[in-house]
Amino acid sequence: MPEESSAAVEASSARPPEGPVRGLTVEHRTEPLGVDADHPRFGWHTRSATRGWRQGSYQILVARSTARLTAGRADVWDSGRVRSDDSVAVPYGGEPLRPSTRYHWSVAVWDAEGRRAGTATSAFETGLMSGDGVAGWDGAQWIGMKGKAPGSAGAPMLRKEEALKADGPRRVRAARLYLSALGVYEAHVNGEPVTVDQDGAPTLELLPPGWTNYDTRVDYLTYDITHLLHHASEVTLAVVLGNGWYNGRVSEGSTYHSKDGNALAVKAKLLIEYTDGTTQTVVTRTDDGWRATDTGPHRADDLYDGQTYDARRELTGWAAPGFDDTTWSDVERVAFEDRYPDVRLLAYPAESARFVDRWDRRPMSVTVATGVTGQDDSPGGRGRVVVDPARTVTDPAQAATAQVTLSAGETAVFDLGQNMVGVARYGVRGPTGARVDFRFGEMLNNDGVGADGPEGSLYRANLRSAEATSTYILKGDPKGETHQDTLTFYGFRYVSVTASETVTITRLTGKVATSALRETGTVTTNDPDVDQLASNIRWGQRGNYLWVPTDCPQRDERLGWTGDTQVFATTGLYNADAGAFLSHFQDTVVDSQRIYGADKAQYTGVAPGGRYNFPGGGSGWAACGVVLPWTVWQMTGDPTVVERNWPSMTRYLDWIRQQTGDTYAGQGSLTGDWLAPQKTSAQLMSDVYYGYSARLMASMARAIGRAAEAEEYERLFGNIKRAFIAKYLSTDGGRVTVRSSLGEASPIEPGSDPNQKTEDNSQSALLWVLKLGFYETEAQRRALVNQLADNIRNDAAHKEANPDSIRVRHAENTLSVGFLGVNVLAPVLTDEGRADLAYELLHQDALPSWLFSVRNGATTVWERWNSYSAEAGFGPVGMNSFNHYAYGAIMEWMYGYMAGIAPDPDGPGFKRFLLRPHPDPTGRITRVSATYESPYGEIRSAWEVEDEGRTLAYEAVVPANSEATLCLPAASADAVREGRTPLARVDGVRFLGHTDSVSSYRLPPGRYRLTTDLR
Repeated sequence: MPEESSAAVEASSARPPEGPVRGLTVEHRTEPLGVDADHPRFGWHTRSATRGWRQGSYQILVARSTARLTAGRADVWDSGRVRSDDSVAVPYGGEPLRPSTRYHWSVAVWDAEGRRAGTATSAFETGLMSGDGVAGWDGAQWIGMKGKAPGSAGAPMLRKEEALKADGPRRVRAARLYLSALGVYEAHVNGEPVTVDQDGAPTLELLPPGWTNYDTRVDYLTYDITHLLHHASEVTLAVVLGNGWYNGRVSEGSTYHSKDGNALAVKAKLLIEYTDGTTQTVVTRTDDGWRATDTGPHRADDLYDGQTYDARRELTGWAAPGFDDTTWSDVERVAFEDRYPDVRLLAYPAESARFVDRWDRRPMSVTVATGVTGQDDSPGGRGRVVVDPARTVTDPAQAATAQVTLSAGETAVFDLGQNMVGVARYGVRGPTGARVDFRFGEMLNNDGVGADGPEGSLYRANLRSAEATSTYILKGDPKGETHQDTLTFYGFRYVSVTASETVTITRLTGKVATSALRETGTVTTNDPDVDQLASNIRWGQRGNYLWVPTDCPQRDERLGWTGDTQVFATTGLYNADAGAFLSHFQDTVVDSQRIYGADKAQYTGVAPGGRYNFPGGGSGWAACGVVLPWTVWQMTGDPTVVERNWPSMTRYLDWIRQQTGDTYAGQGSLTGDWLAPQKTSAQLMSDVYYGYSARLMASMARAIGRAAEAEEYERLFGNIKRAFIAKYLSTDGGRVTVRSSLGEASPIEPGSDPNQKTEDNSQSALLWVLKLGFYETEAQRRALVNQLADNIRNDAAHKEANPDSIRVRHAENTLSVGFLGVNVLAPVLTDEGRADLAYELLHQDALPSWLFSVRNGATTVWERWNSYSAEAGFGPVGMNSFNHYAYGAIMEWMYGYMAGIAPDPDGPGFKRFLLRPHPDPTGRITRVSATYESPYGEIRSAWEVEDEGRTLAYEAVVPANSEATLCLPAASADAVREGRTPLARVDGVRFLGHTDSVSSYRLPPGRYRLTTDLR
């Protein structure tokens, strides 16, 4: 437990401005609670106004109090002065850490010349550090309401009241609550909700403790609740349990899923330390005064269907001391460990999903409908809603605070202006027993194809079987009632409200919840459409990074699809501090491999759980188990994720080899290049992902000192390449052809034309061949680039030469890739000298394109290129999400190529990185500004075309203790200047050469304002 008073702990949140040493982290988090790592990793970065500043050495001290954070007095660990420029993931090397202990630490930094640069201090706190669910839990059990049938009406509410030992001079010094659930929980202490700190304010979480494969691992979270016990003589622990992922339809197909349902349970330990050094614990046990009921207001909850809350059943004061629970039921032990004796109970190692108030959304408009008209003259026969103009509010300023009174049979539709994920918070006034239904959706119906109701009503067909409804039954408080759901979540832009009696709706607000809490990157341009696309991508990530990276947040799916995850991971790590989040997901991917994977070796299509896994092959999705560790390592610079997952990754590659032997083919794929307009052989996509995985394995093996294995994987990659070329690369008639028609596309893709055939020289096939170098000569490479350019240009000559291609239906300068081609499209084009085509595709708004959705009103990225249009209506309803981030992987290119901030594979974590901006050859984007908070500090890259295209003004920031390779377009070697001085002659800058109208330099840390002559 903490050594300092809780007041001192709380005061740490009001720190003075950071000095030169800043950004201190433990396990990639700031002052984390509940660290279970035996050797936690320390990180920091340094800010210096001195150009060229580099760290020469550091010293880490760890102590049990701040008073001992001096050399010679540190009572836990003194690293000594270490000559190293390491500042990312430096492992703890002291005595074994104690559980439930607060540690203070400092790092002192010296520059390369031995001058002291500064010192900074921080803290972290260990968790229970056991993993078996026994040690450290002081006898805590999984408990639930006695006799409660899983899935029966009423959420279990459990409470326990106990006197504190505070008396006289002995006061509560610190209190920590360790809490987990089989299901999800809403927790209270002494009548107050348990919160976490977010942006310096107490914030509610949504659906803790998240989602895992429960038969392998359950997470617990740690809370500082000292402030709730400061002046108390008693403590009351209270929880509401919801079904969550554990006992809902989402768990179908999982080994822990039971057709009779799973009993919900809570496991908790409250550890209190007093000022005299004594301690007190309160735990969940069947013989310790815990009581339970299911008669409260939470009548039903489901992740897909929503929540029903009957305010008439509220039990005032139930979570506070003094409540009479004598009529409540006993609790019973839930025999979870008996069923899964090897399950691990581990501290959640990342930031929990929580609400972010600054992203709250208020209505942009409110439409009140009193009926339906015009069915007879409606093409779809559905008509249109009858709008009451007196109660309809179209001015956003007025709509934000509008009060709307509804009678039975009327509907109000609130437009929040942004597709988002979370819940609605609302006020309501009306009579006792009135029922109000809040239905959530992403779109409104038009009168076109696929609509499921009259024009202007809420479109919900794409939710499939998900009800996505918040039902509130009023208690009749004349002052009004306020509610927001706590046991479910929704994906929505629109909220449709109906009531059984006359009610008034007030203050409706969209409360945004996410695990992508700290955003680390920005990209802005002078093009509002491109900026809207970037916003859509960011909002899609916020919504789908919720405990696990999901595919969609609205329909009856919401799964951790591994293909979506791996193609978006680099974008996700640019946008947000998501390294710990994705590393935790990788642990879940490995758990799923062991439970559901073929031969316990193949990675699965989704994680957690067993739905939609592909025993017959899932290349591109299965490859997430290799691609994700490599991506996290490259973006964070921490090889731990590689080292920890190495046995799992090798097991997967060995398994493929066992399946396909010396053919060096991939294991096959049922998904292929998912939802691509132009079809590519699924087997070809499997083969390229086998090669890609082998190449990444070689890179990772070298990074963690496995030289022999690196050579093995390099040989494997070479064999895969030769087999691929022999099978797919044809040079008949002197023309290079990628035979991507050899085999069928995905046989399970919904909404696709069953008669559409795979095609040779498909965009995705050409892209991957170029990315992996699957050709033999430079002449072949040039021919392949030309083939790709012709396919994208798709002019009349190309259509005439390929009359049977799907491309004849599409406009010029359009993409035709799916999930497995989208993140390589623009990077490969740019690497191959065709940035002009990459920009043409970025600017395109005809179908298929990124801006097609923007032009059609999207505020997040869609699952399908053709999810909706005003002219054509809605896309295939069986698989049509309006918040699906996979196609948002273009933002990786926006950071790394358009703005030019790109990782250097030889300097993971941006220790060394590239500054390689590519101005827009089309001339439509003339200004770009990007920042990225790297592990070494903020990187900046900004350019603007001036003088009618003759000059490029460029600004860059290279953080201290890193270096950058700058590649700028320039007319000559001396055309790049800082002020009047050629950059090649600036002190500390190393000129690398001038080739193909690009000048290259090695830049030391510092700020740069440059100009380059483009003429």
